[in-house]
Amino acid sequence: MAENTSNFKESIRLLFLRYTFMPIIVLFVFFLLFTGFNAKIIVANKSQEANKAISASLSDVYFNYYNEINRMASLPLVSDFAATRLESQNVYEEFYEFNTHQSVKSVFYIIDTKGIYLASTAPSDSDIQEMIYRTIVPRIAKAPEATLVEANKIRYSHDRYTVYTYGKAIIKDKQVIGYILYQLYEEDIQKLIFVQNNEISVVTDRHHTIIATTNNITKGLMNKFAPIFDSKGNVKLNGGSYYMSQASIPLTEINVFTLNSSQLQRYVYVSLIVFIVVTSLLLWFLIQFLANKMSTRNTQSIDKLLFAVNQLQQGNTLSYVDIHTGDEFETLADQYNIMLIRLNELLHKNEELSNLRRLIEVKHLQSQFHPHFIFNVLETLRYAIVVDSKQAQDIVMILSRLLRYSISNDGQTVLLSDDLNHTTDYLRLQQIRFNERLSYDMQLSEQSRHALVPKLLLQAIIENSIRYGYLHQESLLISIRGYLDETDLILEVEDDGSGMSEERLEQIRQLLNDPDIPTKHIGLSNVHRRLLLLYGPGYGIQLLSRLGEGTCVTIRLPYEKGDVHV
Repeated sequence: MAENTSNFKESIRLLFLRYTFMPIIVLFVFFLLFTGFNAKIIVANKSQEANKAISASLSDVYFNYYNEINRMASLPLVSDFAATRLESQNVYEEFYEFNTHQSVKSVFYIIDTKGIYLASTAPSDSDIQEMIYRTIVPRIAKAPEATLVEANKIRYSHDRYTVYTYGKAIIKDKQVIGYILYQLYEEDIQKLIFVQNNEISVVTDRHHTIIATTNNITKGLMNKFAPIFDSKGNVKLNGGSYYMSQASIPLTEINVFTLNSSQLQRYVYVSLIVFIVVTSLLLWFLIQFLANKMSTRNTQSIDKLLFAVNQLQQGNTLSYVDIHTGDEFETLADQYNIMLIRLNELLHKNEELSNLRRLIEVKHLQSQFHPHFIFNVLETLRYAIVVDSKQAQDIVMILSRLLRYSISNDGQTVLLSDDLNHTTDYLRLQQIRFNERLSYDMQLSEQSRHALVPKLLLQAIIENSIRYGYLHQESLLISIRGYLDETDLILEVEDDGSGMSEERLEQIRQLLNDPDIPTKHIGLSNVHRRLLLLYGPGYGIQLLSRLGEGTCVTIRLPYEKGDVHV
């Protein structure tokens, strides 16, 4: 028998090795090919996505300033100020109102035709002002009807630079009376072109002059960007190879370049080779270990079953088998254990019958869950996945907590505060479904929150309020109150729903007080029956309702303080 067991164990081990290691080798080969190809695609996609993001941001900046300078130049307020030097505060207010809402800030000037600076938001610097008047203003004056847009780098105090200029002539009565300029700060543009998952960004004008860059290695002679390409079409920079994506912003002279290192592909191949070698060695030892362990475990399962059967033949009715292999041996062991359990249950049936019936009834009442609620939540989740992924995640998390709490084995009673957390989650899911049509509030004393109550006490009542509260109206308010009345805990669930007539209210009261009468009000009946079984006569629920005004369900049970978890 020992020889047969050894052969069975060895055959299992060899089969495990054969059918496990070969697919892993094939998987490694495909993984190597796919990862290398994917690395190239990732580098290209990173550059292209970064280029799109930067181009979109710069396009917004460009046209915001382009439209703003044309608007300001045509304002009577600005032309009057250039002519009279009056109301300067209104001109500054217009500028700051615009500038504070821009991601790229700017310097603002208004200059008259004689070179006098009428308005300026930059610290006074005669050299800068002279340079602007001698070099930039003449280009505006050559085409007063046009808008000057050009790249030029000017150094201000505290090492701040402007790198892009907008200029426009101020015309009144068909005469040029001054000039308005916006100059954009370099540091703000640099912040704009620093995007995630991108190494280098370069922004140039039509002459390839660099307006802004995230890395100075891209700067060539005369601050030009002149990339050198290798045989594979990649850009050579500082000894490295980069994949480059290029785009021009429509209706502008601005070009955007994004570069990402192509060295990633080499690193991927090298790291994959090392990974495969190391992983193969580890897998070999691991599979050998698992093969031995699996074969040993299965033979141990057989030995355990044989030993248990021998014990049972000798009259030991407690010889249970503990096997957790997840296979047919575990199924055999479970069936064997079930047989012993049933045998022992028969031996003790008369002694435990009365208590068992009572516990079964309470458990049955406690475990009922409204199937329509699950269906409605899943329907809401289906639409939320398409419309609002964040809300869909919230729905999944809340529903997970609800189900986990509903099926958890925490005993018959829980802290009211814990059950309220479950109730709040349930109401939040219903609010997602009904939106602003459902609202609720909770007013419970601190002592009542520490009370021990039957699990899922309030859910069935709230389900009832929602189910019948919307029959003749569009919105619903549910109020939950809790307080102590001497030695009893009182809980009230009140809604402002449709309510019910006196005749209908009396019928429901009779149904609740007679458990043998079948009723569709399963939720209310379950709560009332559970309280009667657990605490006896005098406890349970009471109903008050008026047609068109709402319903109030009052729950009374003995107050028992529980341990508060800190």
